[in-house]
Amino acid sequence: MRKILIVGAGQSGLQLALGLQSQGYEVTLMSNRTADEIRTGRVMSTQCMFHTALEHERELQLGFWESQAPRIEGLGLSVAAPDSTRAVDWVGRLNGFAQSVDQRVKMAGWMETFAQRGGQLVIHGAAVSDLDYFSRTYDLVMVSAGKGELVSMFSRDAARSPYDAPQRALSVAYVHGLAPRPEHPDFDAVRCNLVPGVGELFIMPTLTTSGRADILFWEGVPGGPLDVFQGIKDPAEHLAKTLELMERFLPWEYARATKVELTDANGTLAGRYAPTVRKPVGRLPGGGLVLGVGDVVVANDPITGQGSNTASKCAHSYLHSIIEHGDREFDAAWMQAAFDRHWEKTQHVVRWTNAMLAPPPEHVLNLIGAGGQFQPVADRFANAFDDPADLDAFFFEPDRTNAYLAEVAAAARA
Repeated sequence: MRKILIVGAGQSGLQLALGLQSQGYEVTLMSNRTADEIRTGRVMSTQCMFHTALEHERELQLGFWESQAPRIEGLGLSVAAPDSTRAVDWVGRLNGFAQSVDQRVKMAGWMETFAQRGGQLVIHGAAVSDLDYFSRTYDLVMVSAGKGELVSMFSRDAARSPYDAPQRALSVAYVHGLAPRPEHPDFDAVRCNLVPGVGELFIMPTLTTSGRADILFWEGVPGGPLDVFQGIKDPAEHLAKTLELMERFLPWEYARATKVELTDANGTLAGRYAPTVRKPVGRLPGGGLVLGVGDVVVANDPITGQGSNTASKCAHSYLHSIIEHGDREFDAAWMQAAFDRHWEKTQHVVRWTNAMLAPPPEHVLNLIGAGGQFQPVADRFANAFDDPADLDAFFFEPDRTNAYLAEVAAAARA
């Protein structure tokens, strides 16, 4: 039985650990927090899992909260005009529903499941020196802890990382009491609100520790009017500032948020990081090798909602690479090949995310505007959140965008 160590208990690390466990591998999972500490701690993310990522969880029978979490059936996009009205407003329908489960709920539950199924769970904040020792006792060591000392083992891939500084200041509040959008009260949707030159507000329904809730998530251009959360420590002040900015820039969203309250005292988060792709193979001082997983190797800005999806897809891809490798050595060449297989799909996510962080060119503005005129455009754009590879056909190149919009217009006339 092959022995595998996974350091980090997030989406990718836990999904991979549970997947390998189901295939008979002897898996040790190392986390710097217990399940209870995660469950009662601060919110960690703004996850929205689309159909493909949810399918990966279902394959491993890990969709424990599917009947409880809101079914997200659409993705809406609004663009604020200078007078704070909506210049663009549409919603696309998803082919398969999406869901969001607070990672405090999911990671705590999955960690307990891993231990109940006989996995070895070690609560320890691992250092490079620990991995130096463990690399000699395990067949494969993987690092899925995307912060701290361990990440420094993986060098930045400059060719795939156009930004060397954060492109957005991030602010999150989990709330109860948000009213539905009056124009679409019959189904749940993620709402993307763009304020040109200022930033974005995303609103998504979720399941948290206290039941159904909504996430208010500001992405602010650094140094701009949304970049005001860094020094705020008081959760109530954080929420008040969130609402104040909604009232100023997005009054249609503020109108349904006048009675919201935080889900809990740990329901806020603020921070920033530079979107980065790293080399997948880390070399330890003693000569051992470790493989980077999830956002250790691909850390996208959350503007396209791809973080948990990419982590799930990475775990799915690595699981198959490990199984197919059989009893052979997990050497540097295999590690690079495993990442390259994952990158084949993830490169589309990185390209799209980096494009969305820049001011949109004219053809993209035309595409966004067309979503309000033609439902097939809105639907296709919404479903690209599940399959970003489809964007190559109609998003990046002006000629392809124009040809696609002409084709849609012709079909509408016919």
